[in-house]
Amino acid sequence: MDLSTLIGLVLGICMTLYGIISSGASVNSYIDPPSIIITIGGSLSSLLTSMKLPDLINSFKNGIKQAVQEPKNSDPKKVITQIIDMANVARKEGLLTLEETANSLDDEFMKKGLLLIVDGTDADLVRSILENDMNSMYSRHQVIIGMFDFWAAQGPAWGMIGTLIGLINMLKDLQDASTIGPNMAVALITTFYGSLIANWICQPIENKLKVNTDNEISIKTLVVEGLLSIQAGENPRVIEEKLKTFLPPADRASVAVGDEKGGEA
Repeated sequence: MDLSTLIGLVLGICMTLYGIISSGASVNSYIDPPSIIITIGGSLSSLLTSMKLPDLINSFKNGIKQAVQEPKNSDPKKVITQIIDMANVARKEGLLTLEETANSLDDEFMKKGLLLIVDGTDADLVRSILENDMNSMYSRHQVIIGMFDFWAAQGPAWGMIGTLIGLINMLKDLQDASTIGPNMAVALITTFYGSLIANWICQPIENKLKVNTDNEISIKTLVVEGLLSIQAGENPRVIEEKLKTFLPPADRASVAVGDEKGGEA
């Protein structure tokens, strides 16, 4: 589980509540059902209008899941070590011995690529299949990211609509000056809700999904290059140096390779 997402969401609402309470205001004064309906209901209506229902449900479900769960195989150093270990085995015992290794892998992408090269599939075709898989994954993620981006824009927009409705209702009757302040406060609550939707939920989750997607693409690209290098019979030491280029220079020395001597066999 990605604790930073959960901590950020909890900390955000805690800081908001602290700001309300420390100023001496009541939390109840910030709760206005009509404003909630206008802001949340209105922004959701825009999402329903702009997306197909199955895509919207899938984006909600998978977006939250991807934001709070730690991605599998998110450590490129471990992936590099795994690939070098397989390269050593293939160099000593041949590619066919990697079939058992492939069947034991949890990473379906790596498993698919490894089985393809074990079956003797042409290298260009292996690259094409794996890159198509990556592109499809990226497209699916972009739909989810796009949903949160659109919702981040619609929250404040509907908050402003709610504010305008409140102001119009207030301006209809200005005879009692004592009601202007309370009515103005209620009118502004919708803008408050809209800002919360955008800045507390949508934009942070959108950014987390972008970071996770970029990291996943980088690791999958690393896997493709590693597997094709194994298929080409390259020396494991050469493969190691090639894959280390995916890491920041400060992290390259920390990659632990299980069988360094195997590369010289």
